[in-house]
Amino acid sequence: MAEAEPGRSGFLRAARRRVAAMPRPLTGHPRTSALIRRLAPRSVRTRTTLAACVSVALVMLAASAVVQTLLRVNLEHTVETGAREETQAVSRLAATGHLTPQLPLGPGTDFIQVVDAHGKVVARSQNLSGRPALSPTGTHEGHRTYNLDALGEKHDQRVTTVTTATPTGPVTIHVGASLRTADTAEDITTAALAALSTLLLLTVGALTWRTTGRALRPVEAIRAEVAAISERGLDRRVPTPRGDDEIARLAATMNAMLERLEGAGIRQRRFIADASHELRSPLAVLRTQLEVAHTHPDPTVRDTLVEGALQDTERLQALSADLLLLARLDATGQSQSGEPVDLADLVRATVAARTTDPHEVALHTSDGITVSGNALWLGRLLTNLLDNAQRHARRCVAVRLAADPVTGVAVLDVSNDGLPIAAADRGKIFERFTRLDDARSRDDGGTGLGLSIALDIAALHGGTITVEDASDGVTFRTRLPAGPRG
Repeated sequence: MAEAEPGRSGFLRAARRRVAAMPRPLTGHPRTSALIRRLAPRSVRTRTTLAACVSVALVMLAASAVVQTLLRVNLEHTVETGAREETQAVSRLAATGHLTPQLPLGPGTDFIQVVDAHGKVVARSQNLSGRPALSPTGTHEGHRTYNLDALGEKHDQRVTTVTTATPTGPVTIHVGASLRTADTAEDITTAALAALSTLLLLTVGALTWRTTGRALRPVEAIRAEVAAISERGLDRRVPTPRGDDEIARLAATMNAMLERLEGAGIRQRRFIADASHELRSPLAVLRTQLEVAHTHPDPTVRDTLVEGALQDTERLQALSADLLLLARLDATGQSQSGEPVDLADLVRATVAARTTDPHEVALHTSDGITVSGNALWLGRLLTNLLDNAQRHARRCVAVRLAADPVTGVAVLDVSNDGLPIAAADRGKIFERFTRLDDARSRDDGGTGLGLSIALDIAALHGGTITVEDASDGVTFRTRLPAGPRG
């Protein structure tokens, strides 16, 4: 045993070397994989046509196999039935003793041979004259086979064998029926199915290619138009095909998206222009004040100019904070989910903290009103509405908080007794950097962003802000969906 191990190890090493030297399968070769990927159809039109043709080919192949099988079974059954009828006729003749040495052939019958118990041919058809008794040479598909080369027939035969009693003893009757008709019918059917399948495949391929091309033509037009649209050409729209199918809905959706993008671009450019304008004026004033203060000899004037510069700096700081908050609100999304906020406590705390307002605030709140959201942002919303109300009020400001008895929505009203707002201007006041009274707003320190920020915060919390007429002025009504009770 000890001497056999080295030989065995050498055999294993040689086997490993032979395995390593064997060629790798073609499917794993990088070049073959690349070739397969290169030859694979890339267009949807080609893939759809190929899939349709393959599907039809498989269906036709299965249907042809079924048709041929059924046809073959039916024809063979007909041949066997004829052979059995011929066998029964010969059997009756033999049983009654009327069997003649030469028997006529019936329709579809190739030969007849009657053999007695000793193997002697006692009757036959003319084409078997001089032939010895038939003996089976094997089986084929469950049937016995016989050597019939002497008949000169190369087609298949179906031989029916019956043993019957006669006055002189038992005899065996062999009746051979030709399958020539079945073979011919099968060949014709195969050729017809092949021709029909080829014609059908060509028709399906042509129709699918044409139909797919027509269906994808609008898609290509949409793709070409979208590819041509740049950031400066958002006013362009993709062509909308006729009808109400998926492609038409796709085109409508893309046009709606382009419209939103165009609107967002317009608002962005307008916002940048307005912000540049709003920042340019206080920066110019600030620089002028500092330059004059730097060169003015009078300390009193210099202190006054520095105080004005500080006020403008505070206004710039407030404007920058508002711009950053707007950018943050725009990036947050369409809805704001958060923790439950007791809106009554928030309103009371916000109003109580405003100790330097020029007008007294009349507060009316209902307890137990809870919303879901960000308490800091909701406080900013109320602060901006109060700033706007204080800026435009003549004598008083009122804050009312209640729940809608029908929907349960929290309703926050901030009213002032100032001048009413025209119906045409009620949408404009929520636009960024919009002032209906520009000079007064600048003097009071407004940035033109307070109402816009309040509207965005309300929208992020699933709410709205509207302007309502009041008997003694204007009411800004905020509606927020009620949240779970804390």
